Amino acid sequence: MALVPTGELVAEARAAGRCCPAFNVIQLEHATAIVAAAEELDQPVVLQVSHNAVRYHGALEPLGAAMLAAAGAARTPVGVHLDHAETFELVARAVALGFPSVMFDASALEHRDNVRATARTARYCHDNGVWVEAELGRIGGKDGVHAPGARTDPAEAAEFVRDTGVDALAVAVGTSHAMRTRDADLDFGLVERLRAALDVPLVLHGSSGVADADLRTAVRAGLTKINIATRLNEEFTAAVRRSLADHPDGVDPRRYLGAGREAITRETARLLAALNGAGEPATTAP
Repeated sequence: MALVPTGELVAEARAAGRCCPAFNVIQLEHATAIVAAAEELDQPVVLQVSHNAVRYHGALEPLGAAMLAAAGAARTPVGVHLDHAETFELVARAVALGFPSVMFDASALEHRDNVRATARTARYCHDNGVWVEAELGRIGGKDGVHAPGARTDPAEAAEFVRDTGVDALAVAVGTSHAMRTRDADLDFGLVERLRAALDVPLVLHGSSGVADADLRTAVRAGLTKINIATRLNEEFTAAVRRSLADHPDGVDPRRYLGAGREAITRETARLLAALNGAGEPATTAP
């Protein structure tokens, strides 16, 4: 295959009642590991990079170009997405680089300003053939604040989508960013009401904090794009720690980064199998 527009992957998953898994990339090892898992199970995935990761690298272009290259060389459909872009300028850079989709996050602004900024960004992106995700109100856990009680109102969400013209909406239904435990209490009834109120795909952020069975239930209730980041980072970090402990005199980063990459591939394959009912991945965690 090759790079596939994110909007197409999300639309196909929504029509089939499946989820479209989206995994955050922090460095090249993330991207190649996620693609390897997708190829192993022959499932589509989305590679996404957040504004925070862009800040870490100092620019979007080096990692973004690598993600586009990894997607272009993949043997299974892979989308590339900019996650939680907080400025129009970063969105414009992603569009110029060739990203097929972006999430513009103006949820920290007052509602009227959020609508205005998001509508402007959506018009720009649509003029350039780019699919747009947005967020109404803050998902719990942004900026380190654990607030899983945040909820999206269906009527407000429908008005926001109408006024901004976005293609998908991230909703607050009980998750929190950067959760280390998988015990988030999702409001499945709210998911169903949001699905009934909106004619665009619904996106779940903070999915690392949700048990596999609950994620499957959430997809059946109406969620489509499922974002996962922390879960992969936990596996990566644990594998790197084990490798460094086993080889205390080692200095070649390929050894411990390679261990981390393999751990991401295993966990991504496990999640793909769990979320969309594929066969068990060939690799298993140690």
